[in-house]
Amino acid sequence: MNMLIKRGTIGILLLCGVFVLAACGEKSQEDVVEELNQAVEEMEGYKAEASMAMNTGEEQQMYSIQTWFQQDDFYRVTLSNNEDEKENQIILKNEEGVFVLTPALNKDFKFQTEWPDNSSQPYLFQSLVKDVLADSEATFENTEDAYVFTTKTNYQSNNNLPYQEIHFDKKNYTPQAVKVLDNDRQPLVEVEFNEFELDPGFDEGDFQKESIMETAAVAEASTEPASSYSVLYPSYTADAELTEERETDTESGKRVLLNYGGEKNFTIVQEPAEPLGSPQTVNGDIVNLGSVVGALTSNTLEWHAGGVDYTLASDDLTKEEMIDVARSIHDQTTK
Repeated sequence: MNMLIKRGTIGILLLCGVFVLAACGEKSQEDVVEELNQAVEEMEGYKAEASMAMNTGEEQQMYSIQTWFQQDDFYRVTLSNNEDEKENQIILKNEEGVFVLTPALNKDFKFQTEWPDNSSQPYLFQSLVKDVLADSEATFENTEDAYVFTTKTNYQSNNNLPYQEIHFDKKNYTPQAVKVLDNDRQPLVEVEFNEFELDPGFDEGDFQKESIMETAAVAEASTEPASSYSVLYPSYTADAELTEERETDTESGKRVLLNYGGEKNFTIVQEPAEPLGSPQTVNGDIVNLGSVVGALTSNTLEWHAGGVDYTLASDDLTKEEMIDVARSIHDQTTK
């Protein structure tokens, strides 16, 4: 009788031990947050390849993103439109400042901005970890191969994207995928990391503007300004209506001015893109318009697409509305 009790007790103890070991193998949310923070602090750099799907327009748009980071706050992010590789743009941050480069047109803008720290960046490892650390209400899920966080975002110019779901690899804590969600928790932006290399080597000049522009000029055929082009019209107008369309001839081609009127007025100018002789300084923020990157100030938004320069100006539209108008232009066919 005593032997049976001892065996039963041993069995219970063994069973409890199994559960204890299993529990010990599962990391808590606090453990993972600490590991993520440590991973970011200790890494010397990385190279990442990702694909991004934008579900903000009538049709899904796909882009490729190449991100390079080197310790001491050097960034190089190449955004490629899958439909037109000549439309590549590069966000560069080095000791000289923050730039947006369009190599095919030999154009570069210098920004007075705190990028990337002033907003969420779904394709930057550090930004994702920063958002996790900043959200005390973030939720956590431990799946088979990933640690999944759902956090608030920090998009100052877009309140339609308040949440994000971030998947970190269990082996090395690098990002696997990000879904940026709207107020109904539907994914409007989806980023999938295809490759992620920690602490790679970099060549001299990898983060220098002149070297990047020279290399890209050799790799890409030069894009000529669009001396003739089809005028594009926004599908989102903040309830304003087109009240005037005026065309004038310039040395590089036609310039088209579109005036919209209503409770909120705005103007859109479209004209052939001209290479800049020197960097143009912008006292504004870098914003993602889907297919391209734009420069946003308090009352203007400038961007380049398809060999055409666009300027949206308004004293009435909010920054969020300006972004929505600009994005909707490239979701549409020509009129």
